[in-house]
Amino acid sequence: MPGAKLFVLTILAKLPPRPSFLAAALLAWYPRHHRDLPWRHTRDPYAIWLSEVILQQTRVAQGLPYYETFLEAYPTVQRLAAAPEAEVLRYWQGLGYYSRARNMHHTAQQVVTEHGGIFPGTYAGLLRLRGVGPYTAAAIASFAFDEAVAVLDGNVYRVLARVFGLHADIAAPSSRKEFQALADQHIPSTAPADFNQAIMEFGALQCTPAKPNCLFCLLQSRCWAFQHGQVALLPVKSKAKAARTRYFHYFVLRHGGQTYLRERREKDIWQGLYDFALAETAVPELPAAELLRHLDALGAQLDTSHAAEPSAAYRHVLSHQKLEARFHPLALAQPLPASTLRDLGLRAYSTDEIDALPKPQLIANYCSHKL
Repeated sequence: MPGAKLFVLTILAKLPPRPSFLAAALLAWYPRHHRDLPWRHTRDPYAIWLSEVILQQTRVAQGLPYYETFLEAYPTVQRLAAAPEAEVLRYWQGLGYYSRARNMHHTAQQVVTEHGGIFPGTYAGLLRLRGVGPYTAAAIASFAFDEAVAVLDGNVYRVLARVFGLHADIAAPSSRKEFQALADQHIPSTAPADFNQAIMEFGALQCTPAKPNCLFCLLQSRCWAFQHGQVALLPVKSKAKAARTRYFHYFVLRHGGQTYLRERREKDIWQGLYDFALAETAVPELPAAELLRHLDALGAQLDTSHAAEPSAAYRHVLSHQKLEARFHPLALAQPLPASTLRDLGLRAYSTDEIDALPKPQLIANYCSHKL
């Protein structure tokens, strides 16, 4: 009967669309296998944003204590915005990629000054915040506001590439549009937060970079990479440029129980953090004559009765460079001249004051053992 058929079609049109095979599988897998993490128990966009910033390029096990510490120190975006930058950097110490902490601080200030302390409630609005890119905006929009926009991180790239047999280079910016469109195609409008959490967790726990658990994978029969024996080949990711090595020689200048440090202001690594007077060389060693020349330039008069050998090399790996640092403990016969302090930004600090300063992990490691 035409009327009955029209009635059925009307009812069907009002029903939510059936989830794709990917969404259905992941939404069934997630409740049984996901890790119990604190940011999964909140809809507060501030707490969610904080977790996403901390977990960028950081493993969950490493980031979790930082997340808890930051929430305790700054329970609201207003508290974070009002904090001194040096204090924020000190809490961040050890996480690396310090531009994340500076951007986080600036974003908090923007939310307070431009949005009255309330995070924008849409993906488009979140993208206008400083330091908030497509991934973070999608995470906040879906987890806090149930907006159906798919997240795209390394785990998601890997799952999509293997399941659907995508060979586009995930390191190429041009590939993002293809992967984003595919992820958006599968995210269900009825459960966007769960889907985003599920696909990231599936990549982190099941569809891992090395030795994925394909034998017990619920997507095995639908996975292109498994069916074609290419799990180890996907996703395709071009190799990054080889990291260059830099050689640092730090002058640990001490007088009267105090040590001279300076805040790094140049557009280089560790901007806003504190380290010692520094000479960078093209080779690992610093000849004695070269050391004396640097000390003369500093106006440093040494107390030769307290001579000490330079440290062994401290090695530190950053994203695009490797550092090899040697520390030269130098006792001074008298304080550094005021002109040196002014020109190089050096200042004398007690041990307790040094402990409170935000420092690169390399410097913190040395201080914890030698000062």
